[in-house]
Amino acid sequence: MTFLSTTIRATHLVTNAAWFGGSLMGAVGLNPAARRAGADATEVAGTGWERWGPVQGAAIGAHLLTGVGIVVDNRRRVLLHPPTTAAVGAKTALTGVALASTAWAWQAGKRLGDTAPTDLAQHSRQRTQLTWLQWVTPAATGALLVLDAYLGEQQRGAAGLLDNPVRS
Repeated sequence: MTFLSTTIRATHLVTNAAWFGGSLMGAVGLNPAARRAGADATEVAGTGWERWGPVQGAAIGAHLLTGVGIVVDNRRRVLLHPPTTAAVGAKTALTGVALASTAWAWQAGKRLGDTAPTDLAQHSRQRTQLTWLQWVTPAATGALLVLDAYLGEQQRGAAGLLDNPVRS
């Protein structure tokens, strides 16, 4: 494996970790803390997400670019090894889900911030939508991390830490 391949693969994993971790922190920490703060929860959470958005956007962009680089670097394996083909197909589908859920959550949060609290029915629907939607991105990006571990194990070879020791 070349230095460039290692750099691309490491960047791919780190950017997925940022995407996963940021979205999970939002669902577990920021959004509940904003609701509990007693102030305008939408404004507090919105400010946090506005600050994180550029970082997450850069991580997503780099993740997509490095994903293409990994597929190009491993094109023969992707095409000729059925378990790899299946895992790359699953990763592509999950990446699409993560992208769609991230964009949808961003739009829903923006609409929630723009909705006058006097329109209580619309405000309530948007909050409900965000309540379940906030978990889709960390679930999809977490599954991507699992698939990356699976793909790494495929390349490892027969001997491993948990394998039976060689008998003499």
